Amino acid sequence: MKKNLWKMLLSAFILLFAVAGFASAANAHGYVTKPGSRAYLGSTQFTNDTGLAPLNKNVGAVQYEPQSIEAPKNTFITGKIASAAIDRFSAIDEQTATRWYKTDITTGTLTVNWELTAQHRTSTWDYYMTKSNWDPNAPLNKQDFEKIASIDDGGSLPDKDVEQKINIPSDRKGYNVILAVWNIADTGNAFYQAIDVNVK
Repeated sequence: MKKNLWKMLLSAFILLFAVAGFASAANAHGYVTKPGSRAYLGSTQFTNDTGLAPLNKNVGAVQYEPQSIEAPKNTFITGKIASAAIDRFSAIDEQTATRWYKTDITTGTLTVNWELTAQHRTSTWDYYMTKSNWDPNAPLNKQDFEKIASIDDGGSLPDKDVEQKINIPSDRKGYNVILAVWNIADTGNAFYQAIDVNVK
């Protein structure tokens, strides 16, 4: 009888932790809605927000959790930059000139909007952009990017809706990728969002 009781209690605790873990994963953490990131434009969240079918197809597991591309800071691995080297998100690492939907933007000031499903104290928001001579048909490589903006939050807690202004260099034209990185202040992790744009 006691054995069965202990088994039942143990099962209940395991179930409780599993549910808590799932809820935590479901609520973490942030994605870029404007211009829409590669992950967001392929997600069910995009459909919920707009009523439209996803603009990016066959994105794998990230369709359910565009907010969860979290990895150690400075995770810039060739061929795995969009997924931050997270295996279950590897579908968004595919890279060709025609693979992803591109949002039209212009040089000069660009407004970037993040939607945070869980807020974290923030050190910086960093923005990288492909250089003018990058190859859109090759796997994304750290050497393809240069930092174009960094916004220092000094460890403060951001709002759930974050709007920022960055500057798109005047020498960028056509298809480019912006990598938006949200660096967390009190952990060693960051959140990564690849954004496909067409600079007019």
